[in-house]
Amino acid sequence: MSENKPAARVREAVQADVPEIARLFSRVYGADYLYPAFYDEEHLTRFLYDPSAITLVAESEKPGRLVGTASVLFAQGAHTDLVGEFGRLVVDPAARGFGIGSLLMRERLERVGDRLHVGYAEVRVAHPFSTRISQRYAFHPMGLLPYKLRFGGRREHAGLMVRYFGSALDLRRNHPRIIPEAHALARNALELVGLKPGYILDEASSPYPPGGDADLEDLTAEGYAALLRIERGRLANREVFWPLRLQYGMFKLRATRSSYIRVFELICTADDVVRPLFVALEQSARGQWGIVTVEIDVSAYAPRMQRTLLEMGYLPAAYVPALAFHDVERLDVIKMYRLLATVAPVRMEPPSPTREIADAVLASFEGGRILPEIEYAVCDLRLCRGLSQEQRTRLARTFGHRELAAEEMLFDTGQRAHEMFVVLEGRVAIRDAEGTVVGVVGAGEGLGEVALLSASPHSHAATTETVARVATLPADSLDAMVRQRPDIGVILYRNLAEGLGDKLRRADRILSERLAQHPSKLARPVRGTPEEASLDVTPPTT
Repeated sequence: MSENKPAARVREAVQADVPEIARLFSRVYGADYLYPAFYDEEHLTRFLYDPSAITLVAESEKPGRLVGTASVLFAQGAHTDLVGEFGRLVVDPAARGFGIGSLLMRERLERVGDRLHVGYAEVRVAHPFSTRISQRYAFHPMGLLPYKLRFGGRREHAGLMVRYFGSALDLRRNHPRIIPEAHALARNALELVGLKPGYILDEASSPYPPGGDADLEDLTAEGYAALLRIERGRLANREVFWPLRLQYGMFKLRATRSSYIRVFELICTADDVVRPLFVALEQSARGQWGIVTVEIDVSAYAPRMQRTLLEMGYLPAAYVPALAFHDVERLDVIKMYRLLATVAPVRMEPPSPTREIADAVLASFEGGRILPEIEYAVCDLRLCRGLSQEQRTRLARTFGHRELAAEEMLFDTGQRAHEMFVVLEGRVAIRDAEGTVVGVVGAGEGLGEVALLSASPHSHAATTETVARVATLPADSLDAMVRQRPDIGVILYRNLAEGLGDKLRRADRILSERLAQHPSKLARPVRGTPEEASLDVTPPTT
């Protein structure tokens, strides 16, 4: 180090360092550290002697005075052999700016690089130093885990950074099959590590069925033995991964008090129990455990599982190539993530190049936040009558969301339809070609769906009367969804045909009544009536 920087040396921690390590965490985080066990000297002592971890300390010129510490936790067994978590990097506030963090990072890489294929770090996005130092040492941003980290009464986002060692990428299995919703994350991750996007977008795989009448109960010793027999004898193509197997993960789950959980294994021999198991897990997480977030590492080669979790409210939050080890290959993993509670928004400015990933993931989760509202509004539309709960959820997920100012135009008379709308809040006025208001659409009502589905121009114009929020369904999104789910398309177009038939019969009846009263109008077309508006609005209110 230069003369104006304090000299420090890095070495492995010993038991005599435990009190100083605890004080170091206290000086850096106060009482807010995510893992309060690191303030406990007994826990720290056990951690130092854990064979699956290495802990380093940076010691200043003054013997015994620690100015920083960092660790690496090695995954053991299961399907993430040769994977290590780079964590617990803290530097004394009085020693910041002198390269202590970089020194600890270099030492960790030198000591464990030959023992790993994949190293990852979950960094505080609100703390740019963590992201910058990871990027400086070739850790690439692969995703964002919203609101995962808890510090006191607030929650922060965690950025997932990954680095590869040795032959990890050479052992990677190619051609994963992923749902379109994971496409952007997968493309970014593969390009960052110099791989071609050789994945296959899977739009056809059906999710697991809703489930039968399976009886669910807590795991017992007898059931535990039966599960191990299934795992060892019948389960060939795994769809959910984590560093721990059942016999270790169950005990760790019970021993860890946290506001988030990771699903560590899925063992079953029947398709119809997959959803009930996840539903039961969510119910326990919300009620009994008070969990805020759930994280599941899903095989990028298992589109059915990806689709199932997506329909259950989980969203892709990260894509990690070659993370899981299986037979003689390393498999890509999609981290599916779900928020189970409303969390106060976090103000942050993620450093580049993580900003693009953070914005994309957060936008996806914002859409997921309003999904129940969209689904509730969609299910009341005549167009959607006859859809099952699963079909309504799938359709609602296709919608986007837009906030509009007063007097903002949604579409004009004669304009070719390219999207339909469902009003979530506010009012929208329907006007004829002369600008006369012929109807008003309020919350829970749709407009533009007939023109969209029949590929015809709008017969009327639509303009907001007030500030409004609308759910939007673009034509290309609808077309893609119908190709993926023709069962939904059949119901939509059947309802459209029935609705058009009813409206045309009503219009014919009204026209006949008017012609009977005023025969002289026989040669003059009727324009601008509320009945015409009803061909483009469901239902109009006056």
